[in-house]
Amino acid sequence: MPRPVTLVTGASAGIGAALARVFAAKGHEVALLARRAQQLTTLADSIESAGHKRPHILAIDLARADASTRIDDEMRGRDLEPQYVVNNAGFGLLGRAAELDRSEQLAMIDLNIRVLTDLSLRFVDSLARQRGGILNVASVASFLPGPGMAVYHATKAYVLSFSEALHHELAPQGVRVTALCPGPVVTEFQA
Repeated sequence: MPRPVTLVTGASAGIGAALARVFAAKGHEVALLARRAQQLTTLADSIESAGHKRPHILAIDLARADASTRIDDEMRGRDLEPQYVVNNAGFGLLGRAAELDRSEQLAMIDLNIRVLTDLSLRFVDSLARQRGGILNVASVASFLPGPGMAVYHATKAYVLSFSEALHHELAPQGVRVTALCPGPVVTEFQA
């Protein structure tokens, strides 16, 4: 039987790193996922030095088309399966939608929506087997349109709506789905 882990995306900084620390402190075996290996290693060292089990490091760029398959393969290769999936990875762009780079905005939609959806659905069987759940990081931006960040607000509205619907759909399988909607937090996101 594979070992259950809490998979945290966007774990190299900010909210993702904070959530990884919380899960580790609560006794979860954690798998840290982000594209920046050095930051993941630093976080893993910090969690381990705090007396918790050393996290697994998955240095994978979620912008790659094969990212979800690579995550699945890495997890299987390490005899791990998600008990919890924390979909935290994402980014936003500031500016008028018609003036921002269209390819960057489409990349934001891809990461904030497609990847989150893929990872939420890809591991449903293991989440049900482990009686686990999904934590999707949305935003207070989920609740209203955002001129000056139109596409970002729209992606977060999707995250909230999808999470609420998935909560009802997966409840009979014992899988809990939650959307976290933080307000402004001082992280790398503002940079």
